[in-house]
Amino acid sequence: MVKFTVLINESPIAKERAFTGLRFATTAVLEGHEVNVFLMENGVYLAKKGQNPSADAPNLLEYLEELINSDVEVKACVVCCQARGLTEDDLLAGVKIASMHELVEWTAASDKTIVF
Repeated sequence: MVKFTVLINESPIAKERAFTGLRFATTAVLEGHEVNVFLMENGVYLAKKGQNPSADAPNLLEYLEELINSDVEVKACVVCCQARGLTEDDLLAGVKIASMHELVEWTAASDKTIVF
């Protein structure tokens, strides 16, 4: 078993990197690995409540919720959230706002860190 820290920097709109990051995290959990997800930059928008993508687009909030329900710890960068006007109340239940210190702790304790 490997311990992964998955860092997602991209927003859920326009590019597929955030979707790929969530797919990677979900697959790693299904294969029995330990996973933490840290949202930074526009990646914090992944956790914003009330998203309503078009019918032909995946609902990434649902993927994130499934990860949280699978005991994956998800944190969002405090500086990135503040810069975008997001508070913990704006985010999906189970997503914690965290500092760079917590990201450093996660990556130091991980076997692998992967960035999307």
